[in-house]
Amino acid sequence: MNLPKKGHSKSGKTMHYAVGAIIKRGEKYLLIDRSDIPLGFAGVAGHVDSGESPGEALLREVHEEVKLQVISSRLLFEEEVENNACGRGVDVHYWYVYACEVEGEPERNLQETKTLGWYSPEEIAKLNLEPVWRYWFTKLAILPSTEEGIFK
Repeated sequence: MNLPKKGHSKSGKTMHYAVGAIIKRGEKYLLIDRSDIPLGFAGVAGHVDSGESPGEALLREVHEEVKLQVISSRLLFEEEVENNACGRGVDVHYWYVYACEVEGEPERNLQETKTLGWYSPEEIAKLNLEPVWRYWFTKLAILPSTEEGIFK
């Protein structure tokens, strides 16, 4: 299913489509520290380009941001998230979040990230996470549930 670059949320607001990748090796998760809005540590993620499917966007974003090749993926979540601002001034995103098996060694995209690394759940809990990624990691029970309804 190819998507437009933007759509409208249930409440009628402008909405972007986004993909996110949960990439795990052993007991650690790959996170990047973004150098642009939205700031904070996050999984690999980005907007779906016009005419692109979520699966195509996932492959592109993982390669662009960390130079890994996705060899398999499984959709974990598909939902509209409000109060999720991006650098383009839109605060509603329709997310497709995937568990990804990848090959290769990650390389940092010097323009988009300050750092990248593999983090345990205990380490993730101490990071300044991008809010939507705190939401995803809580939904996955990687982080303990401390705040209900952050984005609802």
